Amino acid sequence: MLHPSLKSLIDNFLNEESEKPSLIVIVGPTCSGKTSLSLELAKIYDIEIISADSRQIYREMDIGTDKIPQEIRSKISHHLIDIAWPHEVITLSEYKRLAEKAIQQIVWKRKMPVLIGGTGLYTTAITENYQIPQTGPNFALRYELIEELNNHGQDYMYEKLKELDPASAQNIDPRNHRYLLRALEINLETGKNKQNDKGNSKYHILKIGLECERDLLYQKINERVLKQVESGLITETQQLLHKYSEKLPSMSSLGYPQIAKYLKGELSIEEAIDLLQKETRNYAKRQLTWYRRDKEINWFQNSSDQ
Repeated sequence: MLHPSLKSLIDNFLNEESEKPSLIVIVGPTCSGKTSLSLELAKIYDIEIISADSRQIYREMDIGTDKIPQEIRSKISHHLIDIAWPHEVITLSEYKRLAEKAIQQIVWKRKMPVLIGGTGLYTTAITENYQIPQTGPNFALRYELIEELNNHGQDYMYEKLKELDPASAQNIDPRNHRYLLRALEINLETGKNKQNDKGNSKYHILKIGLECERDLLYQKINERVLKQVESGLITETQQLLHKYSEKLPSMSSLGYPQIAKYLKGELSIEEAIDLLQKETRNYAKRQLTWYRRDKEINWFQNSSDQ
């Protein structure tokens, strides 16, 4: 059930007059209840959802990314899920273009677009209208960087980025190899830093943030990992490794590297689960750090176990 204060906030927002299209944005760390809230909103408002999850864009990666089940998506329209194969690259610029197109289509249908996700760069690119440099991919350089990453590791590459472009490094998680390599690629290709200048916002925006008391959040994360394993994460990882290289940026998504270590005999299943739980908790902390900088977010406490 939607909290009365949250419903009042949304109702007041929808009654505000604006020449810009309205957009509701829901953010928060993993396991904070963003999906459950979106389903509650769908019971009250005529909405369609745009995913702002940099991992749920990939087909065949369902359990590891905790993708919204197809039966739910068949009832409530979701956009930007399953739009690429694991070996394909969707740049931030491409994501922004696709998201803005989806928002426009939803508005044309006289419905309310709701942007939901925990990938801070995705949501911020939309809300702050990043003016992203249109630097095309240099595949030869990219393959060199991938090889360098494989030989020396992410810490080495992150230190390299900090030397070349400290501002970008501050906003990039070194575990996100796709963003890490792209920032290096832009710098080495153009001699310029990866700058995302802000333009005038295209939308009339309401930002909603969900958070949980830390112990409850960590409990939900630990339980989700166990559920993912029970639901077939090991089999899904085996199938992906059979078709794709584990060195692909998409395969760095939480869940797959940890289970891959188990499959290669480097960890027991208990150790792999413990590692995945720990790294997911750390990821949730980084998500909160990103969003806490945005003073326009209206934060709500989620005390339920959903």
